[in-house]
Amino acid sequence: MIDIAYAMGQGGAPGGGASGFSGFIPLIIMFVIFYFLLIRPQQKKSKDHRAMIANLKKGDRIITSGGLYGRITGMDDTTLTLEIADRVRVKVARGNVGGIASSAPQEQPEKKS
Repeated sequence: MIDIAYAMGQGGAPGGGASGFSGFIPLIIMFVIFYFLLIRPQQKKSKDHRAMIANLKKGDRIITSGGLYGRITGMDDTTLTLEIADRVRVKVARGNVGGIASSAPQEQPEKKS
C-alpha cells in the first residue's frame, strides 16, 4: 500500500523546466502589442509637439490648449505673448500651445463707417 502512495506522489509535470518560461510568453507578447499600439505613437506625438514649439516665431497664428486663438507678438524662454484682439495681449506658457492655426496673417474685413 505504501508503494502505491509513493508511486502516485512521484509523478511530476513532463517538461517541468520549460513551463516556467512558457508562462512569460503571453506577457511578453502583450508588452510588445502595447508598445506598438500605445507607447510608440505617444512618444512620436510628443516629439512632434516639442519640435513645433521649438520652431515658433513672432507673427505665427496659434491656438492654445485652452482654445484661445492669437498671434505671437513676443517670446521668452518659457512664455509667449499672444495678441488675441486689438491691443489685448495675454501671456501663455509655451507648453500650452496646442497647434499652429495658420502661418499667414488673415486679412481683416473692412469696417463700414
